[in-house]
Amino acid sequence: MPLNINEIRNHFPALSLRDSGKSRIYLDNPGGTQVPRQVVERMTHYLIETNANHDGHFKTSCESDLLLETAHQVMADFLNAASPAEIIFGQNMTTLTYAISRSLAHWFKKGDEIILTRMDHDANVMPWFQMARDTGMTVKWLEFNRDRYRYDMDTLPELMSNRTRLLAVNYASNAIGTINDIRKICQIAHAHNALVYVDAVQYVPHAPTDVQALDCDFLVCSAYKFFGPHQGILWGRQDLLERLPAYKVRPADDHPPGKFETGTQCHEGQAGTLGAMEYLSGIGQSMAKEYHQKYTGGSERTVYLHAAMEAIREYEKNLSLRLIEGLQLIKGIKVHGITEPSEMGERVPTVSFVKNGHRPAAMAKRLAEENIYVWDGDYYAVEVINHLGLSKKGGMLRVGAVHYNTEAEIDTLLNGLELMK
Repeated sequence: MPLNINEIRNHFPALSLRDSGKSRIYLDNPGGTQVPRQVVERMTHYLIETNANHDGHFKTSCESDLLLETAHQVMADFLNAASPAEIIFGQNMTTLTYAISRSLAHWFKKGDEIILTRMDHDANVMPWFQMARDTGMTVKWLEFNRDRYRYDMDTLPELMSNRTRLLAVNYASNAIGTINDIRKICQIAHAHNALVYVDAVQYVPHAPTDVQALDCDFLVCSAYKFFGPHQGILWGRQDLLERLPAYKVRPADDHPPGKFETGTQCHEGQAGTLGAMEYLSGIGQSMAKEYHQKYTGGSERTVYLHAAMEAIREYEKNLSLRLIEGLQLIKGIKVHGITEPSEMGERVPTVSFVKNGHRPAAMAKRLAEENIYVWDGDYYAVEVINHLGLSKKGGMLRVGAVHYNTEAEIDTLLNGLELMK
């Protein structure tokens, strides 16, 4: 059955807010999504009922530890990880990536090579670039085609060598929306005994994520991009996490995930992440039954979570197509990204564009006056904007839909853009 958009929107209190009589249209979702009631309820319950530090013998501490264990297990189900020990919570994706890059630096030496890409968010560029600088590694770049908005995959094997140690790549672009073939990239990298670190922040909110099927080595995402609180989550192969040195205090656990979860964690954030998973699981159970058989073999919760994301992917394809086709009808607008109707499955509904005679920031301000929320600039995708030659032009205007957005909201945005003369 299709997603019941009215029922879905009722889960999100923020969607009912109005300012000066105008409804809020949240199309700023690539920067952070709104949260369902389950997230608020989980965080509130934690802070009132079970707020305590780790590893105590009293009731609140015991209940807090149980909740944290559950949050790790549920995230393992969501990403189809082999074990909750492979799930590491942290402040955000950037912080986790900097931390793991410091650990991985112990395995690399001068003359080793790392491959970065022109399509990545800077959080999957600068931690590695700085690590390479500190260790004397050589940095190589995987380019993307400016006309097709895809990686030049034929060049990747040529970039690899017996000195390649790591490839850092994004699953989906936070600027142009392209979904990349991570499994193929991993096959090429592993043929050269190189590790693959995947930034999946922009992919995870839009489709099922299966780290075992991808065969990557690390994958990182952010709960606040998939309807949760501000939390980062790192998945890594358990054997790698066990062997990697960790920067930690002496009393901390010597095994993952504890060895990488430095200091006292944001327990209420993990509670809220659990709430987001409960919301998505409910969607999968009630609105995505046609996908249950596709994901048999895992736990019941895994089936529901992945079925939910499958249903979300199908719904969002229509939003992407409606948005892109509407943009192409407006004089002076150029969409930078995949636009073919038959290829909507190869992109997430993050759509960036420019309009002749208009600065992106000015357009964003005009839309904000109508309570339509969008982003402008480079959104930390510095390499993308530079590669497209837009850094001195204010970057692009970015519109990012998720499954609680409607076609009517897309149409309201398009009307607002049409009126900009």
